Amino acid sequence: MFHTSSAIHPLAAGWELRFEPLFAGHRGFVFPCDAQGQVDMNSLSEKALQNYLYARAMMGRETAWPRVQPSLMH
Repeated sequence: MFHTSSAIHPLAAGWELRFEPLFAGHRGFVFPCDAQGQVDMNSLSEKALQNYLYARAMMGRETAWPRVQPSLMH
């Protein structure tokens, strides 16, 4: 199960930054980004920003290191 940010920046629509869960039954996170993995934090909703900061803080604890990939929302 992944929580996907609903705020998509026009320049970032083709790429996503995915934080996979480390444990079965836990959620992962997906955020729009550019090809280098940069997330425009100013374009995220308040909830999406909180989730993004949480996912970054939990790398190696609850989420894997993020990976950049083409967006699956196309």
